[in-house]
Amino acid sequence: MNIVLYQPEIPHNTGAIGRTCLVTASTLHLIRPYGFFLDEKSLKRSGLDYWHKLDVREYDSFEMFAKNNPRGERFFFVETTGGRSYTDVKYEPNDYFIFGSETTGISQAILDSYPEQIVRIPMKSGERSLNLSVAVGIVLFEGLRQVGFIPLSAQ
Repeated sequence: MNIVLYQPEIPHNTGAIGRTCLVTASTLHLIRPYGFFLDEKSLKRSGLDYWHKLDVREYDSFEMFAKNNPRGERFFFVETTGGRSYTDVKYEPNDYFIFGSETTGISQAILDSYPEQIVRIPMKSGERSLNLSVAVGIVLFEGLRQVGFIPLSAQ
């Protein structure tokens, strides 16, 4: 499966999401700009000693991401404005779960291009949203559950 972070701002969230991608054999796609640096010094400072093991792909814009990943019909944008629950979708092994930045979410112009592909995690109204890394874990593991692939630890 594929996790896409659109303009992530908090390095520790991206690091936790990277770890989740590593243990689930998922690809992490990062769309610039970031609110942090991905250089070796910054990664080491954040304790991301596993980063080199990840399948990480970087893009300068959403347009570049979409051009390089043409399965647009299998993009699922996880936003609080989604019309249906993430559990109401039948996922496939190579789907893309797209999450916006921690403070601004996903550009409305992008969302307007994919109105039927916006999903939400049901939450109590009037409260803050879930932490980004928690939201990624919830949606990713539902997708993995549906396709029947949960990596097992080596014994």
